[in-house]
Amino acid sequence: MQRWRGLEQLPGGWGRCVVTIGVFDGVHRGHQKLIAHAVQKARRRGVPCVLMTFDPHPAEVVRPGSHPAQLTTLQRRAELVEQLGVDVFCVLPFTRELSRVPAEGFAHEVLVEKLHAAEVVVGENFTFGHKAAGNIDLLTKLGERFGFEVASDALVSGPVERSDDADGTSVTFSSTYIRACIDAGDVVAAASALGRHHRIEGIVVRGAGRGGKELGFPTANLSTPDYTAIPADGVYAAWFTHRRRGASQPGPAMPAAVSVGSNPTFSGTERTVEAFVLDVDADFYGEHVDLDFVQRLRAMERYDSVDALIDQMNADVAETRRILGVRE
Repeated sequence: MQRWRGLEQLPGGWGRCVVTIGVFDGVHRGHQKLIAHAVQKARRRGVPCVLMTFDPHPAEVVRPGSHPAQLTTLQRRAELVEQLGVDVFCVLPFTRELSRVPAEGFAHEVLVEKLHAAEVVVGENFTFGHKAAGNIDLLTKLGERFGFEVASDALVSGPVERSDDADGTSVTFSSTYIRACIDAGDVVAAASALGRHHRIEGIVVRGAGRGGKELGFPTANLSTPDYTAIPADGVYAAWFTHRRRGASQPGPAMPAAVSVGSNPTFSGTERTVEAFVLDVDADFYGEHVDLDFVQRLRAMERYDSVDALIDQMNADVAETRRILGVRE
């Protein structure tokens, strides 16, 4: 898969293509169906499928300070859409100037003059152009004028599992819904809508050192990218993956008990993400790691003594083993 940062990287002699456009944060089950539809149309035409996304999030440019929590990094987004068969992952830098381009100008300059789109596949709630004035009806009319077809897909709904609802309920899959689940600590529901566990990425940094020295539970403390969608405070069962520098593939997923919060027992104030990797004695300092959240074990609590906290942590580890199916 080719990866472009801006349309300046478009190769010479570029022909026709099928384009799908959106932020695609999360690449959730609704996105997956839309992207699969675009890939299918591209294969039928014998042309590349281009997925266009934006960085930074358009909301941050139009309304500074409103950047939503980010479900996936651009790197992760690219990996996921490549698995779906996309040929080109195009990141269009979203600037104040771009936000002021009228809908007709965007269609003509980007879709026609640059990409030579034969067909554009978008969701039914797609908007574009200055003040989001463009919609599916306008895009269709512009397609008739400029010579490209338009396909709009309905939003996708389906049942999801939830931590408090074993039978599941039907929801419309959206990044907004998934962010709400993560913010509430319901990583089970988030995973059900995503089609995989919610992942956060980060670099392991030095923490207070209390986990290993005082408690006997050495942790990897993550520094995460800005706007990362970090689950609600609490303790979680998760899979920990080490991305070794220079390695072509990440290492194996390892079970971990993860604490998210400010360590109230020790009067902490800074919110941290700390992973205790089970059955592994290694220093991951400075390394890039991934955490895939499987289930929340409990809320963050304050304990009256260190011994009480250690007892609870042992119980958390045992519960993590049970949930992940890992033997001691």
